[in-house]
Amino acid sequence: MNTQLYNDVFKHLGVEINIKDNDFLKIKETLTRIGIASNRQQVIYQSCHILHKRGMYGILHFKELFILDNKSSNIDESDYARRDYITKLLADWNLVKIDPTNYVEDVDKIIIKHLKILPFSEKANWTLISKYKIGK
Repeated sequence: MNTQLYNDVFKHLGVEINIKDNDFLKIKETLTRIGIASNRQQVIYQSCHILHKRGMYGILHFKELFILDNKSSNIDESDYARRDYITKLLADWNLVKIDPTNYVEDVDKIIIKHLKILPFSEKANWTLISKYKIGK
């Protein structure tokens, strides 16, 4: 990928990734099941999204998408860490390849203890909520 072009398209936000052509929807669906959970209410708030723009792909925290839309955002280091951890998970599961020019931080285990990864088999028992709607 052309990192300079990526930075222009995504305004230095997110983590650039490479994917197989037919995995976009699989990654998109997987991300709906990873986020901050309210176990009592069985709700998961999606943390990250995959964004495709001008032939490039990135994993962005939903608060980064607000910034991309020129809206206010209170993104902090824990949000970036959560995004990096989720991106690394996707790479470990062979769904994405992290562009080698990206630096993805190692994540403090305290940050990820609040993260829920819902198995596909349990999806019907939970309410999945996205705080950002791409294309809206």
